[in-house]
Parts: sequence; structure tokens; C-alpha cells
Amino acid sequence: MRVVAVLGGELSEEGRWLDSELDGAIGHILKETRFKGEIGTTLYIPLPRLQVLLVGLGRRRGHRLSDVRRLGVKVAEEVVERGVREVAVENFLAARFGKRDASRVLAEGLYLGAYRFSRYQNEGKSPRARFVIAQGYGPVVEEAGVVAEGVYLARDLVNEPPNVLTPEELAWRAERLATEVGLEVRVLGPEGIQNLGMGAYWAVAKGSANEPRFIELVYRPEEEAIRRLALVGKGLTFDTGGYSLKPTDSMKTMKADMAGAAAVLGAMRVIAQLKPPVEVRAYIAAAENMISGRAYRVDDVLRALNGKTIEVLNTDAEGRLTLADALAYASLAEPDAIVELSTLTGSCVVALGREMAGLFAADEALGREVQRAAETTGEKVWPMPMEESYRRKLKSKIADIANVGDRAGGAIQAALFLSEFADAPFVHLDIAGPGFAVKPEDHAYGPAGGTGFGVRTLVEWVMRQG
Repeated sequence: MRVVAVLGGELSEEGRWLDSELDGAIGHILKETRFKGEIGTTLYIPLPRLQVLLVGLGRRRGHRLSDVRRLGVKVAEEVVERGVREVAVENFLAARFGKRDASRVLAEGLYLGAYRFSRYQNEGKSPRARFVIAQGYGPVVEEAGVVAEGVYLARDLVNEPPNVLTPEELAWRAERLATEVGLEVRVLGPEGIQNLGMGAYWAVAKGSANEPRFIELVYRPEEEAIRRLALVGKGLTFDTGGYSLKPTDSMKTMKADMAGAAAVLGAMRVIAQLKPPVEVRAYIAAAENMISGRAYRVDDVLRALNGKTIEVLNTDAEGRLTLADALAYASLAEPDAIVELSTLTGSCVVALGREMAGLFAADEALGREVQRAAETTGEKVWPMPMEESYRRKLKSKIADIANVGDRAGGAIQAALFLSEFADAPFVHLDIAGPGFAVKPEDHAYGPAGGTGFGVRTLVEWVMRQG
């Protein structure tokens, strides 16, 4: 298949050349169908010699670089739908944005849009299409492919059913990843978790028949690291809510409660291949939040790794308990910065919707760095306040802190809770909205299901540190 553009109602230069090779067949059909080429529209032309896809770029002015990424997604969706294996795509708007930048975002869109999760379907499987960008800038296209593989990994992990992706299985996949790309790895089971004093994490994990696993991955550059960074991802492979039980409809997507962990693993895959001059450590406290005679209860008091005591007022606020110990452990290595991702609060979804993550920065400079990285990748984040006066809502009568406050400003209170356990410049990304797309329209860069949100932002942020 060949993919060429219609710009300002006319074939692009690449399209005119192809039209001449096909004896004017494209121009004839363009005139017959009165295809105007409004931005994002397509026209499929199955010619005897070649399949052609026309893609509308709209008017000749007013484009943004992000439009090219979305056009790439649109092309990929058309390609997947038609089962095409080999595709040559015009480098859309390269004259406007430059060959390098246009190639990069177009490649990102093509790769992200082509993803499908069909592992458990006996029918409908098809080999992945191979894309070639005509007059593309090879190095950035190759790098976009590396980043896409990290996103694919994250999406695959989120899409796995919870009976397959248990904490133990997640740890095994992290170990396999480490072997593949050359990362250091350390995995702790129940005994190691308790011996460290991770009382908050262990309380959440102990109710399940599937044992928890604490995962640590380390990337070290060949030369002395210029900075030391920590990535932390929430790793609840399934969340029933515990004794503060979720209703059935709210439980349906809880296999995705480890989307933060998935993003961190996907990012580490990419970082190990791109080799920035910084040290990066990743931490995941993987567990299930289940009900049993061993499960933790409302009114329990837990002691975290850093010694702080926590009164449990809601067992469905479990993610922040596992993250409390993960953040405290990450802080022991004295990183220069910690960025943490979690599907943490429904209130953040209410505030920002399904397409945008809340960015809570305990360190303003670090918050700006992460926001700029997200803007570059097209992953939407919005800065949210760390309102200090809301800490009073987390006061406990019998412990140092309560695990929840009240409903008003719940996402802010959750971020403030986490900041109590991070002893370094810290940013929390609440990805409860964009981490999993319930409907295709919830996600601009791929199908419904796991989105891999955060992988590209983390990679961009880490690579800028060098």
C-alpha cells in the first residue's frame, strides 16, 4: 500500500508523482469522488496495480506537529483494518516541520496506532504491518520504534487478564526484561518484604493467595552517572477494594490497576536501549487487594518502612499504602528525583476526564521538567495543586496519618499522603483516567484497553537529563 496526502484539496507532490506512475488513476478518482481532504479524512483506492490510501491534511496552514502524530495513528488504523502487510507512507508536512521532526512524530503515530492485543483470540489475528516512511529520517524513525516497543510492553501487561498477570508473573516478566536488555534486577517475596519493614505494603498484600513481589530494576550507564533518578509505579495486579468492597461495575477494569507499574517497566526497556548518561532505578510493589481471613481491615494501624504509622480508614485506598513503602525504599538510594505513576483516585478522573493525568509536584522545578516532557510526547498532563492546608484532612487520632481524608479534594489528599514518604524531589502522576481506555474514543493513540500512558513521558524526561 502507498499512502499519500491531499493538502488544500490537491494531491501533494508525492501524490502527483505517484499519480503519474499510475497513469492519472488517482487524480481521476479524486475528481470523481470529490474528496476534499479535510484533516484526518481518508479515501481508500484499490487499484489493480497498487492499493492507495489518500489522507486529508486539510488546509495549507495552521498545522501543529501533533497533527502529524494523529494522522499516523489514523493511517495505522486503516492499515490494520484492511490487513495490509507492507506500507509506504508519505512524510506528511515534512516541508513545514522539517524532515527529522515530521519523521519522528509520524513514526510514533504509525507504531502506536498499529497496536492490537489479540493473544486470547483464536480468530482475527494478523501479522504486524511494516511501515516505511518515504524520505524519512532513519535514526529518529528507528528510535520511535524502540519507544513503541516499550509502549507495547506496557499495553500488553495492562491488557493481560488478572488470573494470568499475578504479582509473581509480573515479577517474572520484569526478570525476563532485565535479561533481554541488560538491567540489574532484584525481586523480594513475602519474607523479604516483611524483613525490610514494609508494613503498609505487606498489609495490603497478605490477604491474597497470590503472594506479593517487590521488584527493583537498575539501569547504570557505562560512564559515571551524572544524575540518579527513581521511577515508581503502582503494581496492584487486581483490586477488589478489600473489605471496603468495590461494586461490580467499578471492579471490571481493576486488572489495569498496575498501569503505573506497566509504564515504568516499558520505560525501563527503552532506557536500557537508548543508554542515557544517568542512573535510573525502578520500583514496583506488586500485590493483589483481596478479601480473606488474612486481609487487612478498616481501623488497622500499619507501620511503614520509614517508621510512620498509618490508620486505615478505607481498604480501597490501598495503592497509596503500597506506594508509601515503595517511595520510602526508593528514597534510601538518595536519588536526585523521584517520579511516580499510579491509577490512584477516581476524583482525578472526575476532575480531568479520561484523557488527562493529574501532575502533582512536591518540587516545582521537577514538575515543570515532567510537564515539558509530556507536552513533547503528546501525553496530556495538567498541573494540580499540592494544597498544604489539606494535610489536616489526613490527621489521625491514633496514628501519624490516616490513609484517606474526605471526598472533597481527594486526589490532592492522596498526593499529599504520598509526599510524606518520598525523601527527595518528587512528582506524582495520577493516571487513573488515561491509563486504561474503556472506549476507543478515550484514547487518541490506539485502541481501547491499556494505553501505555506515561512510557513516552518518562523516557523523554530521562533522556533530557543527559
